[in-house]
Amino acid sequence: MCSGTSSGRLSQLCHFGPIIAIFLICFITYTGFLCLIQWWPPTTLASQINMIIYLIWPLIIFYNYFNAVFLGPGFVPINWRPEKKEDEKKLQFCKICNSFKAPRSHHCKKCQRCVFKMDHHCPWINTCCGHFNHASFVYFLLFAPLGCVHALIVLAPSLYRALYRNYYIFYRQTQVPLVNLSVYQMIACLFAIGMAFGVIIAVGMLFFVQMKSIIRNRTGIEDWIIKKANHRREQNNIEEAFIYPYDLGRWENMRQVFNWSANFRPIGDGFEWKVVSGCDQFTLSLEQIAQKEEKRAHSVRYTAIRDYNGAFFPIKHGCKTCCCIPFSDDPRMPICIDDEIMVTRWQKHWLYGEKVLCKINNPKNKTKKGWFPSKIVKLHPSSIEKFDQENIDHEKND
Repeated sequence: MCSGTSSGRLSQLCHFGPIIAIFLICFITYTGFLCLIQWWPPTTLASQINMIIYLIWPLIIFYNYFNAVFLGPGFVPINWRPEKKEDEKKLQFCKICNSFKAPRSHHCKKCQRCVFKMDHHCPWINTCCGHFNHASFVYFLLFAPLGCVHALIVLAPSLYRALYRNYYIFYRQTQVPLVNLSVYQMIACLFAIGMAFGVIIAVGMLFFVQMKSIIRNRTGIEDWIIKKANHRREQNNIEEAFIYPYDLGRWENMRQVFNWSANFRPIGDGFEWKVVSGCDQFTLSLEQIAQKEEKRAHSVRYTAIRDYNGAFFPIKHGCKTCCCIPFSDDPRMPICIDDEIMVTRWQKHWLYGEKVLCKINNPKNKTKKGWFPSKIVKLHPSSIEKFDQENIDHEKND
């Protein structure tokens, strides 16, 4: 993969997300078409216009869908370095990509690359929603529900007429076209109605979420960074408020993504961004670095006392561990006895951390960060000393 593109291969569609998405679009469109040619045959000008509009929907939907898939979000090049050496201190470094993270970029565990202005990894397009494909993705989210509304308007009356076809024949109501569907076609029509309704609700809600993100020029990840920035200032009594650097106003924020006034390409190359006065290109990156340093300062070192194979439901570690699994897309991390882990997140029966010392090197196990059961570890002696020292300092202050 290169900067600014996705894989660009048809194999990217060989995933449950694209397969289901393409199937839904084709199934709803085809089932609706079979009903439409009977419910409102294209014999008049109005019915012909309706038929053309109906057939245009899947073309627009697929155009934006495949744009989102194959154009991709844009990836930071492997081994990338900023032009100025001094700027390296203002950026985060990605060990996996062996490159610095450009402003607003984040590493995706699924794509295994750093993504420009990453919003989220979408399984339905089998890639991330980011800088270069954000507009196409949102257009897809807009047109898919609209097309399904049109299909629903066709499917529901068609099913009704098919069910009451004998009624229309018995009372000789010939002013309306009859719809003749077999049992299997009726079942398909019923499924298509349910699917279309589901798409309207689910995809429509996602469209509003994405539009809210675009209007504020703030991704879901950046929302979380801002919350942590405000919390960090409250905890440390920092008077200077955090200024989000990319909120340029509602219409300018939308233009950054859709760029209607020019070539409909998103503004920017993914490395540099337009910012508000009082901020620079590294304002957000410096805040992230400060948050990471504070996170490391509060991390706790643990030593493994039992093995863990990375199972999603580790039954041998207790029922409570299986019932209280963390709801996160972060991986499970296999652990061997005497491994040492720096823990940064805690849940009741699970811990999240990074392996800092591995007693047994397993080339098949590349996971260095992840969740593991809390029962398999104990506090490292250095952490015990750290807590004792903190208690002593606290007593002195009191």
